[in-house]
Amino acid sequence: MLCQNCQQNEATIHVTDIDHKVDASGTTESSLCEQHLCEACAKAADVPHGPKKNKSVQEIFKLLQMSAQKVRREPSVTCPDCGMTLAEFRQRGRLGCPKDYDLFGTHLAELVERVHGAAQHVGRKPGVDDAALARLRRVNELQAALENAIRAEAYENAARIRDELKTIRGN
Repeated sequence: MLCQNCQQNEATIHVTDIDHKVDASGTTESSLCEQHLCEACAKAADVPHGPKKNKSVQEIFKLLQMSAQKVRREPSVTCPDCGMTLAEFRQRGRLGCPKDYDLFGTHLAELVERVHGAAQHVGRKPGVDDAALARLRRVNELQAALENAIRAEAYENAARIRDELKTIRGN
């Protein structure tokens, strides 16, 4: 494989850089960047390579500090009632008190969307077939129309809607 920089020499240095970013909703996104360089281009780019046995403690500490700066930590959120933190919620998978639903709401919405593919329920109600669901919707529509007709004092229309409701309900 040729060097990606000079396109002349054999690539002997392979660098993989993984960058982790945390957005406002707490989602971690990782990007991967690979470089394949020859020794001369790696030295010119100041890429650390090769075994260096004589690193001092200060150099190691400096490298650790630089890598720690790349990692963004999300703010610590703690419930004032039960004391649960966001990290505890993520570890346990359950909340400590009713106030946690408001406090961790954005993180819950993200979790529900990731697990179910949507933030709102779009399927049928459990235990109700399509025909029963359509009948239930029609009954709700007719009840609303009946209330509107009564308010408007359209009694003939209200009587017709009442009769249709009786027929649908089987009374």
